[in-house]
Amino acid sequence: AGYPVDHDDEEYVLVNNKCQCVTVTSKFVPSKENPDEEVLQRNIRIMVPLQARENISDPSSPLRTTFVYRLSELCKNCDPIEIELGGAIHQAQQGNSCEEAQTCYTYDRNECYSSPVPLLYHGEVKRVPAALTPASCFAE
Repeated sequence: AGYPVDHDDEEYVLVNNKCQCVTVTSKFVPSKENPDEEVLQRNIRIMVPLQARENISDPSSPLRTTFVYRLSELCKNCDPIEIELGGAIHQAQQGNSCEEAQTCYTYDRNECYSSPVPLLYHGEVKRVPAALTPASCFAE
Protein backbone atom coordinates (compact mmCIF):
# COMPACT_ATOMS: atom_id res chain seq x y z
CA ALA A 1 0.00 0.00 0.00
CA GLY A 2 2.87 2.38 0.71
CA TYR A 3 2.74 5.71 2.52
CA PRO A 4 2.31 9.29 1.26
CA VAL A 5 5.41 11.20 0.18
CA ASP A 6 3.95 14.32 1.76
CA HIS A 7 0.75 14.67 3.81
CA ASP A 8 -0.74 16.91 1.07
CA ASP A 9 0.50 14.69 -1.75
CA GLU A 10 -1.32 12.00 -3.72
CA GLU A 11 1.97 10.22 -4.44
CA TYR A 12 2.74 7.10 -2.40
CA VAL A 13 6.14 5.58 -1.60
CA LEU A 14 6.07 1.86 -2.34
CA VAL A 15 9.79 1.12 -1.86
CA ASN A 16 12.47 3.17 -0.13
CA ASN A 17 15.60 1.06 -0.18
CA LYS A 18 18.39 3.11 1.40
CA CYS A 19 20.84 0.26 0.96
CA GLN A 20 20.57 0.26 -2.84
CA CYS A 21 19.53 3.93 -3.21
CA VAL A 22 16.18 3.19 -4.87
CA THR A 23 12.79 4.81 -4.31
CA VAL A 24 9.63 3.61 -6.08
CA THR A 25 6.53 5.81 -5.92
CA SER A 26 3.09 5.67 -7.49
CA LYS A 27 0.24 8.10 -8.04
CA PHE A 28 -2.90 8.44 -10.13
CA VAL A 29 -2.64 10.88 -13.06
CA PRO A 30 -5.09 11.82 -15.84
CA SER A 31 -4.89 9.45 -18.80
CA LYS A 32 -3.40 10.91 -22.01
CA GLU A 33 -5.93 9.00 -24.10
CA ASN A 34 -8.95 9.87 -21.97
CA PRO A 35 -8.55 12.87 -19.60
CA ASP A 36 -11.69 11.81 -17.70
CA GLU A 37 -9.91 8.60 -16.57
CA GLU A 38 -7.03 8.24 -14.17
CA VAL A 39 -4.17 5.79 -14.67
CA LEU A 40 -1.60 4.61 -12.14
CA GLN A 41 1.85 6.06 -12.78
CA ARG A 42 4.92 4.49 -11.17
CA ASN A 43 8.18 6.33 -10.80
CA ILE A 44 11.44 4.54 -10.08
CA ARG A 45 14.28 6.74 -8.83
CA ILE A 46 17.74 5.15 -8.75
CA MET A 47 20.71 7.06 -7.40
CA VAL A 48 23.93 5.35 -8.47
CA PRO A 49 26.67 6.04 -5.88
CA LEU A 50 29.62 6.40 -8.28
CA GLN A 51 32.24 6.46 -5.52
CA ALA A 52 30.93 3.26 -3.89
CA ARG A 53 33.53 0.63 -3.01
CA GLU A 54 33.21 -3.10 -3.64
CA ASN A 55 33.50 -3.54 0.11
CA ILE A 56 31.81 -0.49 1.63
CA SER A 57 33.57 -1.00 4.97
CA ASP A 58 37.01 -0.99 3.32
CA PRO A 59 37.96 2.41 1.86
CA SER A 60 40.93 0.83 0.06
CA SER A 61 38.84 -1.71 -1.90
CA PRO A 62 38.33 -1.00 -5.64
CA LEU A 63 35.47 1.18 -6.85
CA ARG A 64 32.28 -0.70 -7.72
CA THR A 65 31.57 -0.70 -11.46
CA THR A 66 28.52 -2.99 -11.60
CA PHE A 67 25.15 -2.18 -10.05
CA VAL A 68 22.26 -4.67 -10.29
CA TYR A 69 18.66 -3.72 -9.51
CA ARG A 70 15.87 -6.32 -9.43
CA LEU A 71 12.45 -4.82 -8.77
CA SER A 72 11.19 -8.08 -7.25
CA GLU A 73 13.99 -8.02 -4.67
CA LEU A 74 13.53 -4.32 -3.90
CA CYS A 75 9.82 -4.79 -3.30
CA LYS A 76 10.05 -7.79 -0.99
CA ASN A 77 9.08 -7.09 2.58
CA CYS A 78 10.98 -9.25 5.04
CA ASP A 79 9.81 -7.46 8.18
CA PRO A 80 8.02 -10.04 10.34
CA ILE A 81 4.39 -9.36 11.16
CA GLU A 82 2.00 -11.05 13.58
CA ILE A 83 -1.11 -12.70 12.16
CA GLU A 84 -3.86 -14.68 13.82
CA LEU A 85 -4.52 -18.18 12.51
CA GLY A 86 -6.91 -20.54 14.22
CA GLY A 87 -7.03 -18.43 17.37
CA ALA A 88 -3.21 -18.38 17.75
CA ILE A 89 -0.77 -15.56 16.92
CA HIS A 90 1.98 -16.49 14.44
CA GLN A 91 4.99 -14.62 13.06
CA ALA A 92 5.00 -14.36 9.26
CA GLN A 93 7.09 -12.69 6.58
CA GLN A 94 5.61 -11.09 3.49
CA GLY A 95 8.60 -11.96 1.29
CA ASN A 96 10.49 -15.07 0.32
CA SER A 97 14.26 -15.55 0.01
CA CYS A 98 14.70 -13.27 3.03
CA GLU A 99 17.70 -15.22 4.28
CA GLU A 100 19.90 -14.01 1.40
CA ALA A 101 22.07 -11.03 2.28
CA GLN A 102 21.28 -7.88 0.36
CA THR A 103 24.09 -6.24 -1.61
CA CYS A 104 24.52 -2.76 -0.25
CA TYR A 105 25.84 -0.01 -2.54
CA THR A 106 26.02 2.58 0.20
CA TYR A 107 25.57 2.70 3.94
CA ASP A 108 22.20 1.57 5.21
CA ARG A 109 21.63 4.07 8.03
CA ASN A 110 19.96 1.35 10.11
CA GLU A 111 23.06 -0.86 10.04
CA CYS A 112 26.31 -0.43 11.93
CA TYR A 113 29.41 -0.40 9.74
CA SER A 114 32.98 -0.25 10.98
CA SER A 115 36.44 -0.38 9.47
CA PRO A 116 39.76 -1.16 11.16
CA VAL A 117 42.05 1.86 11.42
CA PRO A 118 45.68 1.98 12.58
CA LEU A 119 46.16 3.59 15.97
CA LEU A 120 49.56 4.37 17.46
CA TYR A 121 49.42 3.47 21.15
CA HIS A 122 52.56 3.52 23.36
CA GLY A 123 54.77 3.23 20.28
CA GLU A 124 52.87 0.23 18.91
CA VAL A 125 50.46 0.32 15.96
CA LYS A 126 47.19 -1.42 16.74
CA ARG A 127 44.23 -1.84 14.38
CA VAL A 128 41.00 -0.86 16.10
CA PRO A 129 37.48 -0.76 14.64
CA ALA A 130 36.15 2.71 13.88
CA ALA A 131 32.45 3.31 13.35
CA LEU A 132 31.61 4.47 9.82
CA THR A 133 27.95 5.05 10.72
CA PRO A 134 28.17 6.22 14.35
CA ALA A 135 24.46 7.00 14.77
CA SER A 136 23.52 3.35 14.20
CA CYS A 137 26.52 1.87 16.06
CA PHE A 138 26.05 3.51 19.42
CA ALA A 139 22.94 3.49 21.58
CA GLU A 140 21.52 6.82 22.71
